[in-house]
Amino acid sequence: MIADVAVVGGGPAGAAAAVVAARAGLDVVVLDKARFPRDKICGDGLTTGALRLLDELGLDPTTVASWQPVTDMSVQSPSGHTVRFPLPEGPGLYAAVARRADLDAAVVDLARNAGARVLEGHEVTDASHPSADRIRLRAIGPDGPVVVDARYAIAADGMWSPMRKHLGAAVPGYLGEWHAFRQYFHHVAPSAADELHVWFEPDILPGYVWSFPLPGGGANVGFGVHRGGKVPVPAMKRLWPDLLGRPAIRAVLGEAATPEGPHRAWPIPARVDTVALSAGRCLFVGDAAAACDVMSGEGIGQALLTGVLAADAVVATGPDDHHLAATRYQEAVRHHFVADHRMSSLLVRALRHRKGARAAVRVAGATAWTRRNFARWLWEDYPRAVVVTPGRWRPGLFHGPGAFDATGASVPAGVRTPTP
Repeated sequence: MIADVAVVGGGPAGAAAAVVAARAGLDVVVLDKARFPRDKICGDGLTTGALRLLDELGLDPTTVASWQPVTDMSVQSPSGHTVRFPLPEGPGLYAAVARRADLDAAVVDLARNAGARVLEGHEVTDASHPSADRIRLRAIGPDGPVVVDARYAIAADGMWSPMRKHLGAAVPGYLGEWHAFRQYFHHVAPSAADELHVWFEPDILPGYVWSFPLPGGGANVGFGVHRGGKVPVPAMKRLWPDLLGRPAIRAVLGEAATPEGPHRAWPIPARVDTVALSAGRCLFVGDAAAACDVMSGEGIGQALLTGVLAADAVVATGPDDHHLAATRYQEAVRHHFVADHRMSSLLVRALRHRKGARAAVRVAGATAWTRRNFARWLWEDYPRAVVVTPGRWRPGLFHGPGAFDATGASVPAGVRTPTP
């Protein structure tokens, strides 16, 4: 099989790359070992930045069965002080929640509709560079072996990216910066069914507990900890029942809240400032690029953006100079990610301590102005470190509408800039 671009992994990063490349006229094939819909362990929250990218890609939220718009967030500090942070009232949408099983299936459908060939149930078992002008992927599918020769590969195959291993770019022993725990609940109380909740519990700082609402009285409930922090990863399973039983959390979930299924755990990679982003004709995106936010652990918006930037670099370069494509992609990632990553890393240091987390919540909740703008900052309405990176300033950056605005102005200038 011959292609211009072979995308490995059909999640948000890979699907976004496939959409952009296919719409630019390239022949794109997507390979994923799973069949969609399939579950992906995640908090399921969609930031403003993620929503704008999904809007730009053409997602219709009505195609996502579990789509839940959100307008308010409550945050409890380690002292028990709770502040409600309202998101802007519109136009457009600033936060939402959707089960990854539904969201990822809808986004991979965008890739199909853009003209990409999507090969579900195909696991890539090897990758190599048989010549200077192509990369070869070997996969096993339902009907046997498949070989794909492409000008480029875009690897969106997760934190422990098999493509990295095949191409000699893996880092042995890497376990991620975060580890998270998630369980779905149904029959939750009205507050949990409608609002986002975050608790900064003193014994898991700089981690936090969350409850994100889902349609039909459900919620995605979980917690995340920094690897090397107060809670050893093996202790998370033992801690989970205790967290669920704490009065403040139980009051929000309600006594009738019932687990929908078993809890699941997963690691989160967040070192985009140091990881290698390419190997030969392969560009790494999403979790394979360790692009998650080091402060919150959020990764859907980052996955979408890295996928878009990788495809942009390939389209802008053409098939011949893969070194230039890699350079363009690396520069674009640096432009969009590194300053925000470093700012988030500094904030993590403050959140490691009870006093720092308590002060952060009180300062953010001091006035109506701080509450509104903290919510926009936390939910990535604009880049975290934009104030200290003037190169990213654009008209309307701090006042643009949300995503899926009916007026058509859903992506204000500055959300995505051309590849350098």
